[in-house]
Order: sequence, then structure tokens, then C-alpha cells
Amino acid sequence: MQNNWLRQPRIWIELFALFNLGGLAPDIFLAHSVNAFHSRAEYVPLVFSLAAPALLLPALWALAKEKLFLWRTLGNVTGWVSVIIGVTGLVLHLKSQFFQQWTLASLVYTAPFAAPLAYTGIGLLLILNRSVAANTREWAEWVILLALGGFVGNFIFSVTDHAQNGFFWKVEWIPVIASALAVGFLVVPLIQKTGTRYYWLCLMVLLLEALVGLTGFALHLRADLLAEGGSLFQRIIHGAPIFAPMLFPNLALLAGIGLWVRQQQRAAE
Repeated sequence: MQNNWLRQPRIWIELFALFNLGGLAPDIFLAHSVNAFHSRAEYVPLVFSLAAPALLLPALWALAKEKLFLWRTLGNVTGWVSVIIGVTGLVLHLKSQFFQQWTLASLVYTAPFAAPLAYTGIGLLLILNRSVAANTREWAEWVILLALGGFVGNFIFSVTDHAQNGFFWKVEWIPVIASALAVGFLVVPLIQKTGTRYYWLCLMVLLLEALVGLTGFALHLRADLLAEGGSLFQRIIHGAPIFAPMLFPNLALLAGIGLWVRQQQRAAE
């Protein structure tokens, strides 16, 4: 470990996972409040999101102090539990309607099936950070691949969520197009060598993705505030999901970390 441990990409990934797992708690609370946590299983991701920082904070401290066994143990346990919760949530969300009807309409109007995969992605990120040497080309490409997978999920989520109202507003196509754009740009560094110009072009695209997400957050919040009937809380839980657009800046940050490390490796080659 170098003296300035905060400058290390491995630490960035730990902080990213820590804040994302903890940050999923309010999103899960709002999403499962739609049916008042009808099933006890719906409390599992909420409890896990609240408990995860209690494991990842000591893991972060252990990494900073080079207590690598403790860091690996806490992170791997948290990571695998997160993966299992994400995959199980995917199945349960699809089971709500899709597995009974097997139609495109049931896929659109089922519980947002791609949403639980956020747990799977973060869990894989924690496992990756402990399985592959940091600051290497392989590590950077795995980070980019996970960000790419996130944008694929975001594409699906944007399509199915906005299809519920038939894309009533034309601006609802923007996150769909933006997700596809991110996927197209991020797949290139994984299959061929890219130069500095492409690196900066990717960063510009990621900044655009962040802007799309922040704008989407403002529009979703505005829609909920202006909706008629019920309390503000009821309008939020039954209206546009205010936290969903924040996936864009979130994934842009993750992809940016991977691209930055990959660029450093390319410059050293």
C-alpha cells in the first residue's frame, strides 16, 4: 500500500460498493412500500442493505491497514450474499407475473425484474476486487465489463418501465438511447485496443450519461410532486421511481474508474 491509500483504484471500488449497497436501502424501502412489504422476503434486501456497511466499513479499514485476510473475508462474504440476493430477487420478481403468463405484457407489468441485479453487480464487484490484482489490465477490463452489464440492465429497465405508459412523453426514449449508447462505447475497449482519443470520447459519453441521470431524477421528482391525490409519500411510492435515473451517473462513475486504470496501463505498455 502506498502512503496515500485514497488514491488507489481498489479503494475507490470498495467505497463505490459501500455507498451503493447502503444507498439501495431507501430505494428498496420505497419500491416494496408499494404493496406494504406484503411478503416477508421483501425485507431481506432492505435488512441486507442496512447491514452491509457494518461489514464493509471494517473491510475498508482492514485494507487500509493491510490486514488482507480480514478484508478478503468480509468482502467475499458480503459479495456472495449480495449475488445470491440479486439472483433470487430476479426470480421472485419474474415469478410475480411473467412465469405464469409468459407474455411480453407480463414482462413489462411485472415487478421490475432487472432491479435486483444491482445487488448481483455490486457483489461481483466486491469479489472481483479480491480475486484480481488491482491496477492491471485484467482488473480494469472486468470493471468496465461490470459497468457495461449495468448499462445493459439499465437499458432493459428503461424500456420496461417507460413501456408501462406507452412512452407517453418523447423524452422517455432518452434513457433508452443513452443506455444503448453507453453499451456500444464500452464494449469497444474490451474487444480491441483503443487510443487516447477514444478514451476521452468515452469520458465525454459518460459525462452525458451522468447528465441524463441527473435530469431524469429531476423529472421523476417533479412528476411525483405535481401528481394529484394522496400524500407526498404515496405519490412517490406509486409514481415515477425517483432513484432509478441515478443508475446513470452511478454506472458512469464505475466505468470511468475502469477506463482510467485501463488508460494508465495502455500508457505504460
